Amino acid sequence: MLKLIEGSRASLFPKETDAMFRNRAITFSERLGWDVTVKDGYERDEFDDANPLYLVSVDPNTNEYWGSLRLLPTTGPNMLRDVFPCLLAEGEFIESATIWESSRICALAVDGQPQRSRHGVNFVLSELIAGIGEVAIIAGLTQIVSVFDARIYRVLKAVGCNPQLIGRPRRIGSTMSYAGLFDTGEGLLSALTAFREELGIEPPESQELTKELAFA
Repeated sequence: MLKLIEGSRASLFPKETDAMFRNRAITFSERLGWDVTVKDGYERDEFDDANPLYLVSVDPNTNEYWGSLRLLPTTGPNMLRDVFPCLLAEGEFIESATIWESSRICALAVDGQPQRSRHGVNFVLSELIAGIGEVAIIAGLTQIVSVFDARIYRVLKAVGCNPQLIGRPRRIGSTMSYAGLFDTGEGLLSALTAFREELGIEPPESQELTKELAFA
């Protein structure tokens, strides 16, 4: 089950955000070896102060945290522009009211999660990416931009996002990292719907999404 948590209201969801920041520390500092700041077991940065929209996957029965990602408009502070400009060609930038950035996607593998898809994609990652598609439709977005490692690149292609790589891949920490754009809209939603049906992922209610996006 997905929860949409608007940044300025994150304090109302202490259990979910505590688990999210701890999972981010493990994923990006320990596993990927990125140069991120970890304090008291949390990975939290300046972009978490920019009122992002968090998508948080939780166990529908116990409400335990499974995974998360962060969405930010590219018209304000974002990681590609402010942290990873080296992934873009000189003078290249991405900035549009209809393009948002997805970042900090991570997932836990715990007992009780549904099985992987026939493509071998983790259920939680699939649910989070499907959630991006739902948000994009309701918010009127045309594209999502993201910086991702090779593993997430394979996941994006497997679920039908087909990201267009921009700039030049570089090794960051212990893994190759990429910047990519993928189109939103009905084509992506159709691909994600088929994937969601295969895994039995319930789509978020549009009314609830609209309610949450009103705070973004």
